[in-house]
Amino acid sequence: MDEDSTVVAQNLTEARFVEDAAAKVRPGHLGSSRNSGDAWVEGDAGKFWGTFGSAGLLVFDAARGVLLQHRAIWSHHGGTWGLPGGALHKGESAVDGALRESWEEAGVPRESVELLFTSVYDVGYWRYTTVVVNAVVPFQAVISDPESLALEWVEPSEVAQRPLHPGFGKAWPELRARLAELT
Repeated sequence: MDEDSTVVAQNLTEARFVEDAAAKVRPGHLGSSRNSGDAWVEGDAGKFWGTFGSAGLLVFDAARGVLLQHRAIWSHHGGTWGLPGGALHKGESAVDGALRESWEEAGVPRESVELLFTSVYDVGYWRYTTVVVNAVVPFQAVISDPESLALEWVEPSEVAQRPLHPGFGKAWPELRARLAELT
């Protein structure tokens, strides 16, 4: 296969993922309006999404591993693997925001998980909170908006083998170590 054929094949694969994601969107979900937290903030440490910060949900299931999201190509660091999550709403806690975002993006039911711990990355003018939960009731993750190309349960030992979102990639070793202590 020549280089042009490889690029075409890769583009078709990406298009299939996008088509699959679009086919699984919950009816009426895309009509929701944006919240006041949906904006970039910039400062000395860089540019980050979420006026009021952002949060993501790391779901651990002892039988299946951790739930990862393959990020849509059009998103920031698109095509990488990370966690369902996003911008917090004004006044929303990081835990509530991570649970809301993971429901919107992956169909994670709040009543099926219990909080293990949180981890915060803070640059002064912006913060990202990883909310780590244990799946106490098994559930089927569902692509429920166009921000996901795929959702997969991945063994913790295999997570770092994926092309990870840069922030998640830096945080993963510590998150994995803390998770191993608790499970």
